[in-house]
Amino acid sequence: MSEFWQGYPKVYKELSYVKSIIKENLKGSDVYLKDSIIPSVEQGGKMLRPAFVLLSAKFGEYNCEKISKLAAVVEMLHLATLIHDDIIDNSKLRRGCESIQSKYGKDFAVYAGDYLFCQCFNVLSKDDYAVENLKDVSKTITRICMGEIKQNYFRYTKKINLNKYIRIISGKTAALFSLSFILGSNESKCDRKLVKTLGRIGYNIGMAFQIIDDLLDYVGDVEKMGKGTQNDLKQGYYTLPIIFALQEDKEGTLSKILDNSTFKEDDVKKIFKLVIKLNGVEKSKKLVERYSTRAFNSIKKLPDCESKIILLEVLETLIYRKY
Repeated sequence: MSEFWQGYPKVYKELSYVKSIIKENLKGSDVYLKDSIIPSVEQGGKMLRPAFVLLSAKFGEYNCEKISKLAAVVEMLHLATLIHDDIIDNSKLRRGCESIQSKYGKDFAVYAGDYLFCQCFNVLSKDDYAVENLKDVSKTITRICMGEIKQNYFRYTKKINLNKYIRIISGKTAALFSLSFILGSNESKCDRKLVKTLGRIGYNIGMAFQIIDDLLDYVGDVEKMGKGTQNDLKQGYYTLPIIFALQEDKEGTLSKILDNSTFKEDDVKKIFKLVIKLNGVEKSKKLVERYSTRAFNSIKKLPDCESKIILLEVLETLIYRKY
């Protein structure tokens, strides 16, 4: 697990337990399947989504065992989507380790991701969880798939606009953030109004989080820009900074470069500079501010408790990460 939660010992300890639940649910798997997935579980990333399940549940009647299993479900669901994303993006690495699709092949990775999806429902079926939670998990998986389908549909086309981009990331990223808050608060018997408020907080955090991810490729030095920008461009994924830049591309300079089916290193550098020049970065930052402000304002109105304080601090850290 990353050091992200070490400043919050209680949350860190609970997330370690969540990780142990995931590994326990892989224990009975065939060795090659278990060994392929465990490294990703061990690395853990920031584990934001399961942490949000735990934090939202503390606004109600907190049952550590049941909530921790729900948090494990959310993280397994996230891991499954990452495995499938790596297949589509042909990624060699995931969380500092060789990706499953790179090490074992794409066919194996498809089944590994599918297996994790199945384990999510396996965990949910073993306990007396609210029917609403089962429905919400199913709906979210559908939204994630639709987000990926839409993104794939708009590859290599400049027809993608702000509204289409919003619909894509609301499914791909924001849906799972929102689900995390909804599952925790609903299972801890928070009233419907609070559950909806927490769900909206998750949605706004997820939207801001994804836009920042798209932005981070453009806020560094052109000579040091990450591979993310190049990979997105080479695979025909036009993220928000490019979408905004195209709106200001009156001379068509950026548009002409994007018309190429392949991009050389010089082309990527030109795109990088044009996106900044055409205010793609600045406009994207303003949209991040809009979503993050909504999240901050909603969190401030939540009932006073430790989770509220942590959410405010964590959101600030996420929004201003190297940005």
